[in-house]
Amino acid sequence: MNYYDSIKNQLVDNEITRKVKLYSINKSDLTTYYNVGKLLSEAGKHYGEEIIKEYSERLIKDVNKSYSERTLRSFRQFYLIAKKEKWSTLSTVLTWSHFKELLSLNNSNEINYYINICETYNLSVRQLRERIKSNYY
Repeated sequence: MNYYDSIKNQLVDNEITRKVKLYSINKSDLTTYYNVGKLLSEAGKHYGEEIIKEYSERLIKDVNKSYSERTLRSFRQFYLIAKKEKWSTLSTVLTWSHFKELLSLNNSNEINYYINICETYNLSVRQLRERIKSNYY
């Protein structure tokens, strides 16, 4: 028996499993945040802006997790921009943390520029943040 090959195969298999699991979690998160953002956008049209505050308070109570107004507003903004820019295929590359950094930008050309460099150079959130702060665009 070649122990080295067995060890290597176990470790490689584990890395593949981890990547698949992380991809699946990320895709699920982004899909959920997009869908919640869509619902918040529609609810806001029917009930006004204050509905986000009410929903935040209720979610904190009912779900026992902090879904602050800021977080819910980020979900809505994510939906509005993603729908406009057709970001659906990016969940394989960017995480919610990447998108939160990008949501601080107002210019869609700038956002798309940073998305492209994240894809091209596989930038971490920290690297993306540094590029945005240094006005790399």
